[in-house]
Amino acid sequence: MGPKKMGRPTDSPKDIVIKIRLDKPASDRLEECSAKMGISRAEVIRRGIKLMHDHLEE
Repeated sequence: MGPKKMGRPTDSPKDIVIKIRLDKPASDRLEECSAKMGISRAEVIRRGIKLMHDHLEE
């Protein structure tokens, strides 16, 4: 196996992995958001975390 290829450089590497368990309705809502917004499920979750955090500061 040769040397590992370098990916695209980023200012915000996503190197933390979190595993979650969802019920069917939550999973369906996540999929619907992802499809309608045209973004990944992970990005939907990241945006949701930001929204929740922003409400904490109010």
